[in-house]
Amino acid sequence: MANEILIIDKDISHANALGVYLKRKKMNIYTAKNSDEILKLFDRINIKIVLADPSSFHTDFISILKKVKKFHPEVQIIIMAAPEEFDYTMAQLKDEAIHYMLKPVKSAALDMALKQAKTWVTVNNKLLRYEKKIHILQQTQNLFQQLFDEIPCYISVQNKDFRLTATNKMFKRDFGDEIGSHCYQIYKHRGTPCEKCPVSDTFEDGLSHSTEEVVTSKSGKQCNVITWTAPVKDSRGQISQVIEISTNITQIRQLQDHLISLGLMIGSMSHGIKGMLTALDGGIYKLETGLANKDVKRTGRASEQIKQMAGRIRKMVLEILYYAKSRELIYETVQIEKMAQKAAEDAMAIAIKKGTRLKLDIAPSLGTIQVDPNWIHATLVNFLENAIDACIYDRSKKKHLVKFDVFEKSPDQICFIIKDNGMGMDQETKEKMFTLFFTSKGSQGTGLGLFIANRVICQHGGLIEVDSEPGKGSCFKITLPRKKPDLFPIVSFP
Repeated sequence: MANEILIIDKDISHANALGVYLKRKKMNIYTAKNSDEILKLFDRINIKIVLADPSSFHTDFISILKKVKKFHPEVQIIIMAAPEEFDYTMAQLKDEAIHYMLKPVKSAALDMALKQAKTWVTVNNKLLRYEKKIHILQQTQNLFQQLFDEIPCYISVQNKDFRLTATNKMFKRDFGDEIGSHCYQIYKHRGTPCEKCPVSDTFEDGLSHSTEEVVTSKSGKQCNVITWTAPVKDSRGQISQVIEISTNITQIRQLQDHLISLGLMIGSMSHGIKGMLTALDGGIYKLETGLANKDVKRTGRASEQIKQMAGRIRKMVLEILYYAKSRELIYETVQIEKMAQKAAEDAMAIAIKKGTRLKLDIAPSLGTIQVDPNWIHATLVNFLENAIDACIYDRSKKKHLVKFDVFEKSPDQICFIIKDNGMGMDQETKEKMFTLFFTSKGSQGTGLGLFIANRVICQHGGLIEVDSEPGKGSCFKITLPRKKPDLFPIVSFP
């Protein structure tokens, strides 16, 4: 309410007369004898209107009014001044006063000034209430923004064109702060929308949808995520945007993949072990009968058969252990030329059968390299076979070529390049090709080969670089250190 008014006038009788007039208008009247008392009144009483004659005190009363206005901006000041003081007072106070009147004060002018002052007090009170509400809204908005940013998930808001309109802190950290970009470009580096998109489904039916995806961060790191979507509606109840929340479940999937891969290998190898055990039993039988009959030749053949089967079983068990836990490589010093030739010879039969030319080019005098020969051989053959397969699946060319180049990259590094002119790969396939069970061969592939090959190269302290373009072929550049590192990485599976 704007009923408290402070009257400041050196003419006491005039002030009393104004007080009587204002009391009839239901106003509470206060007066002050000096400037100190004026400031104390504002600390005790919620005064909203001041009716003052600036010439009331010998001190600089105008500066006191300015001080009141500074610390109590909601207070409305009405000035009454003698004709000789009027212009000076207006020049000093300017718009800090809401109204100026000549003394003696006319009732109509006073009524008009009071009405104007009360209106502004009411307006200021409303503004103050609105400011409090706005402050509460800002606090609520800040809380929601903090929750939005601190939730340990990837959160994005997308429009109907799949463009990002908002992202939280975790999303910005791993995928960048590119508002306006398409989600499928940021998440998967695709040029077109995903075939099964939960955001699109939510725009269509307004329901929440879920999917599991493999996405790639801005650093190139891949992760498995479970994604949930929910509609964001405008004031008319129409879906204007969709919020997408993705939880990183990479560690869970790695554990599951590890157990699955181990189970698959044990299952596939059990038949082989069974056959080898049968052959081992046969060898033992031959050994026993040879010894019983003192047949040296039979005993020798039986011994060789037992050694061979025992070696094969041992090798297979070691392969299982390779996936079951971290494994230290068995390094040997081998001739680079012989190692490359052996890999090319093993892949050549497949290339000839499939009508693909395999060309080997080994630089002279490469010398030796320290590797686990069994695993590096298997890895090189795997890459060569994949290059041949890429040519087989490409029907756009009549002739296909796989080039296998081996040369010295530096005195300490050997480079193996396997290049084909086959079907090539898009960005998404390149990013997923070394993940467990990913295959582009459909039912003809297990998805284990390149995953294993990548791990073997990494465990040797090497590096694989891939360059590929759909329809133009692929190039795999494998770089290995010439010597066994002093501290070589132990890579666990998956």
